[in-house]
Amino acid sequence: MLYLVDAFTDVPFKGNPAGVCVVDEYPSDSEMQQMAHYYHWAEIAFVKRLGGNNFYIRWFSPNDEAPICGHATMAASHILFERGIVDGNNINYQFNHGILKASYNGEYITLDFPSKPVQKCSSFPFSVNKVIGIKSYKEVVKDDLIYVIVLNSKEDVFNVEPNFDEIKKVDCRSIAVTAPGDDEYDMYSRYFPPRIGVNEDQVCGSMHCRLACYWHEVTGKSIFKAFQASRRTGVLNVEYAGDRVKLSGKAYTVCEIKEN
Repeated sequence: MLYLVDAFTDVPFKGNPAGVCVVDEYPSDSEMQQMAHYYHWAEIAFVKRLGGNNFYIRWFSPNDEAPICGHATMAASHILFERGIVDGNNINYQFNHGILKASYNGEYITLDFPSKPVQKCSSFPFSVNKVIGIKSYKEVVKDDLIYVIVLNSKEDVFNVEPNFDEIKKVDCRSIAVTAPGDDEYDMYSRYFPPRIGVNEDQVCGSMHCRLACYWHEVTGKSIFKAFQASRRTGVLNVEYAGDRVKLSGKAYTVCEIKEN
């Protein structure tokens, strides 16, 4: 059974759509990649039970296997809790690079992910104006996979006009933008990963593992309410906890698809 779940929302057709496929044994890598390409959601999570509440999780975008994925893990956890596949309110995931955890308090699912510190770039291989259509910005930071362009205001985040052809030329997995918050939210963001086959990721959990580190360094805060300003929008509660980041939110099951 393949489930379609909207993550980081409790409203259908908001948040970020993800596929969830719970398997006894993994299909071949080629089959999982073909499924992800066919459905063309940002990710499909393939989850294999190891025993008890322990699972192995992998994520496939339309173009590749993702190193880690927040929203599809949120979607998978939602299905495991909602359908009674796990006992209790805790899940342990193994993945290719370590351990993840999920818990449920009856309202929110909380993911425990590794933090991803970013470093300020003194130079970078692109024109900010060319890739996002904004001339003025605060700074650019990066880690080993993504660049984050820090903008001056939330209005700039909403007004970004990404040039996906230019973004594809940059040697990175994706480019994100963020700006400081206001009275309603602590940070705003958008996320553009055209190389993986999706031009704009609607709500990206793993990006917020970077943003939590960045905004903690800038503001000294550890608790954030975050808004991703994509077309579908999404809200995350984010907690910086040193080498870990906790991402909390809701999810909504849109439909089930019976795979032959």
